[in-house]
Amino acid sequence: MTFRATILTLYPEMFPGHLAVSLAGKALERGQWSLDTVQIRDFAQDRHRTVDDTPAGGGAGMVLKPDILAKAIDKVSEGDNRPRLLMSPRGKPLTQEKVRELAAGDGVVIVCGRFEGVDQRVIDARNLEEVSIGDYVLSGGEPAALTLLDAVVRILPGVMGNALSGTHESFENGLLEHPQYTRPQVFEGLEIPAVLTSGNHAAIEKWRLEEARKLTAERRPDLLPNKAK
Repeated sequence: MTFRATILTLYPEMFPGHLAVSLAGKALERGQWSLDTVQIRDFAQDRHRTVDDTPAGGGAGMVLKPDILAKAIDKVSEGDNRPRLLMSPRGKPLTQEKVRELAAGDGVVIVCGRFEGVDQRVIDARNLEEVSIGDYVLSGGEPAALTLLDAVVRILPGVMGNALSGTHESFENGLLEHPQYTRPQVFEGLEIPAVLTSGNHAAIEKWRLEEARKLTAERRPDLLPNKAK
């Protein structure tokens, strides 16, 4: 099954961006996932191809019109049960759990917001799920969509060479990833921890788990069940 991503955007030239290279790019070439972009402006009806208007009630900036965006969504979603996402700083934070959920499906339709946002009526009427990649504001939803797809595509079956690569990473087990080391054995007077070259796999796993817990407690205590840890 091919994972299908459809992007509704005012800037289709921003795609596939970095997803055209490395693992995601090779998987795209192999047909393990597909990417289509839809120009929202193509659904405007006036000669100026207007897609935005001033906010009701006044205020700065412009708002994407609901009628134009609804037509674009309906066009790509006809007979399609893929989840519809709106990249938005006010959305629910994107988590690895959500990434796994999306990767297990047929694909996703992503709306990239611009200006001051999207008319709430089309969000409600077309059941758009708002998703955020962080507590900051971007100039548009396109970089956020690329980030979301990067996270999803890399864990699709067969994309990573080593199937275990995606299971020993930050957030996969509720912890940040343990420190990593490689040769040379000594770098500027610093040695690889002896346990990692001991050949004792049980001891190595124990060390990695302890280090992961320690890092998580220091940097992301909110991830731990007991915040006091």
